[in-house]
Amino acid sequence: MLEAELFSLLEDTADAAFTVNEQGSICSWNRAAEKLFGYAPAHVLHKSCADLFQGRGNLGNLVCTHNCSVLECSAAHREISNYDLEVQSRSGQRIWVNISILVFEDRRTKHGLLVHLCRDITGRKKNEELTQQFVALAKQLVALPGEQGMPTPVSSLTPQEKRVLRLLSEGKTPAQVARTLQITARTLRNHVHHANQKLGTRSRLEAVIHAVRRELI
Repeated sequence: MLEAELFSLLEDTADAAFTVNEQGSICSWNRAAEKLFGYAPAHVLHKSCADLFQGRGNLGNLVCTHNCSVLECSAAHREISNYDLEVQSRSGQRIWVNISILVFEDRRTKHGLLVHLCRDITGRKKNEELTQQFVALAKQLVALPGEQGMPTPVSSLTPQEKRVLRLLSEGKTPAQVARTLQITARTLRNHVHHANQKLGTRSRLEAVIHAVRRELI
């Protein structure tokens, strides 16, 4: 497949898609990318991906640099997992995207391109941040002195249910908890459901608060 055919194929994808060459310069930019990031192709083509996005990772670390780790992984033929990135849009707003990388090599020219497929996850990230804030607030309320009264007895939580609630209490998302415990999302939901039944609660946040209050985690 020639580069022109690749660019034409990406133009019709629902995901925001752009390609970057081995030097980190943007070579193509589809309509969905223009809609998501606010830049027209004329403003981004042949410019540095790092300078454009100023991307940061989950820990606030600068990811988009001229010594791009994604380009390094591609050059070394290492697997590149999808990742979350906070980037700069044309309006100046910082948005979160999840990025998948496809490596393309034009057999005719021997030039390599990295296809970036991007999905907007800003809403999900805001929900995660709110959950972490709620959990932190719940811990502060539990720590306040005063007569709480003796709680009613409840069925014992299993060690795995306690591990799930403890990780959630640390502000981890369900997806992060599932990865940490090496379980499926469905198994995680079952653990939370059983914990809710035992504690008489109706949500994972409420279960965490009750488990902390009862000193179960």
